[in-house]
Amino acid sequence: MNTENFNFKELHICSQSGARTGIFHTPHGDIETPIYMPVGTQATVKSLTPEELKEIGAQIILSNTYHLFLRPGHELIKKAGGLHSFMHWDRPILTDSGGFQVFSLSSLRKLSENGVDFRSHLNGEKFTFTPEYCMEVQNALGSDIIMALDHCTEYGMSKEKAKQSMELTLRWLERCYNAQQNPKQMLFPIVQGNFYEDLRLESLKRSIPFAKCGIAIGGLSIGEPKEDMIHIFDILKPHYPKDMPRYAMGIGTPEDLIEGVLRGIDMFDCVLATRIARNGTAFTSLGKVVVRNAKYKEDFTTLDNDCDCYTCKNYTKAYLRHLINANEILGARLLSLHNLRFLIKLMEDIRQSIKEDRFLDFRKEFYKKYNQNYYNKVINNEI
Repeated sequence: MNTENFNFKELHICSQSGARTGIFHTPHGDIETPIYMPVGTQATVKSLTPEELKEIGAQIILSNTYHLFLRPGHELIKKAGGLHSFMHWDRPILTDSGGFQVFSLSSLRKLSENGVDFRSHLNGEKFTFTPEYCMEVQNALGSDIIMALDHCTEYGMSKEKAKQSMELTLRWLERCYNAQQNPKQMLFPIVQGNFYEDLRLESLKRSIPFAKCGIAIGGLSIGEPKEDMIHIFDILKPHYPKDMPRYAMGIGTPEDLIEGVLRGIDMFDCVLATRIARNGTAFTSLGKVVVRNAKYKEDFTTLDNDCDCYTCKNYTKAYLRHLINANEILGARLLSLHNLRFLIKLMEDIRQSIKEDRFLDFRKEFYKKYNQNYYNKVINNEI
């Protein structure tokens, strides 16, 4: 689909799997899909510079509307020239609506037709997010891709309540759509409906008219079994518009990325990579490695022989373990660099395998080394 400043083109469909590659044009550059987006919640990917992010291949980053609204404030960021100028990042930026953060602050918020009343987790100050104000805040931030205000529901919610929530999200979407007038920003509707097939399909169908060049799937990775998340991907896949990117919000384990791509997802984000890095855990081609464990005290081998990142080229597990256990900032930085590069390179490899019509083979080969449980499920056609 084409708009004045945005367009998406499907480039190749893998004959083996049906997975696709594409190119998403935005005002701050083109994005090759499928793509993993590092999360810079507070206008920074924790501990890393924009130059380092570019070096590891980050094409786009995500920032959080709720946190930036509270601190330093969207008006200040607007005065600075917008997020791109404020944080010295000249590539695309996506901002979420704050809906998930408000969902996670259930004891501090109240929903109504008007929007969300909530109290700051920082100082208890009271605020109201209406759909219109959500658009105003994201307009001030100046991100390329903005999210409609939505209501994310907890796993296990009754169908009646899930439907009420979905209807509210759709009414808020229409208000966001009418309020969003900036042609240099692309509004993504968010598909909700909890884990009820008919609600998810209805939400997607009714959201599509408001999707000019992109649509998001929210309310996943909220504590449900992986099989339930994959099932939602399966039922939605045949019904997506072909001519726009599909974004699975908050999804970011290596397994999630692979299974999502197989089911038509183009864009992913998750805080997991940097969060587990700060706790001393690394993704590697042979599975997760908990570097802080005593077994690595005298391990002078590299973290991952298959990785091309700065960390793996220069440091050993023993040194990384020392840094983490001594609470040195460099430990978190080096593991964050590695984990993000691991996921970004995984997506590069996925794109290449799709172009070469061998994505299913790649999937099997990856799991054989990384996750034997998933490998067995693939072999037995269980996923």
